[in-house]
Amino acid sequence: MKFQILKSKTAGLFLLTVGALSTGAYAQSGKTLNNLYCGGYVQNSPINTNNFVVGAEFESDRHTFVQGDKLVIKGGNYQVGDMLSVVRPRGRVETRWTKKDNLGFYVQELGVVEIVKVKNDISIGQVKNSCDNMLLGDLVVPMTEKTLPEMKERTPLDVFGDPNGKSTGRIFMARDNQEMLSSDQIVYVDLGAEDNVKTGDYLTIYRPLGTSNIVDRIYSESLSARDEGFQSTEYRGGKFSNQAPRKKGERAQGKKMTSEDARSNRPKNIRQVVGEMIILNVKEKTATAMITRTTYAVHTGDYVEVQ
Repeated sequence: MKFQILKSKTAGLFLLTVGALSTGAYAQSGKTLNNLYCGGYVQNSPINTNNFVVGAEFESDRHTFVQGDKLVIKGGNYQVGDMLSVVRPRGRVETRWTKKDNLGFYVQELGVVEIVKVKNDISIGQVKNSCDNMLLGDLVVPMTEKTLPEMKERTPLDVFGDPNGKSTGRIFMARDNQEMLSSDQIVYVDLGAEDNVKTGDYLTIYRPLGTSNIVDRIYSESLSARDEGFQSTEYRGGKFSNQAPRKKGERAQGKKMTSEDARSNRPKNIRQVVGEMIILNVKEKTATAMITRTTYAVHTGDYVEVQ
């Protein structure tokens, strides 16, 4: 999928591909501009359903349409050269990873069409770029120029960094229903305009230390002090294996020290920083963000804090 510079009579130049950039940090990643215009969002206010795709040039041969195809669009007062976004509302978001009520509904961004012909009741648009397959019935909305957030010089992440007291939220969903995430991937957080979050803000991704494993531990953490393996009959060194835990007591005469014993003796509020993200798009109660770097695998459900 190769994006290009698109020129609109009404909105000027839109950069839709890293091929259009020759300088700056964004020239390093072909995913960045894709994420900017294909990230999707969770919206709480109603969406205009008057304008949508009612036909296509090759609809008798297939059901899906992509870059280069011509679409028939119903509704709207368009002019030749107008750029429009094709979107698909997917339904109400239901998640355990938030304390907010009614975050809204998920809207998938599918790509951009350029109006090439205007008739009485319909307009003809050509797909200039596609993020995903388009279908008859997909909505067409005015294309909003999105600003590329400034990529600032970042200091190394402190994996045991303390809270700063600013707004916190959670990653409640990721694009394409992913659950384990890494750099350059799109996520949705329950911080929005009502929380004074804005495009370009950086957020720290964190979780309580020792939590968020996605599988149960199915192995013993260490060798039992009573195990007699890995030794000869003459040299009885089994209980001193490098997997054996320490024994409690000043003279090592007590029971073994387990990981749970050790965890119970630490403060309860230690957190582990697992990554960082930048806000790309802000709605009423939510924001779309791109993960910029990680120290560990990021999961849906992880916490975020405004920097």
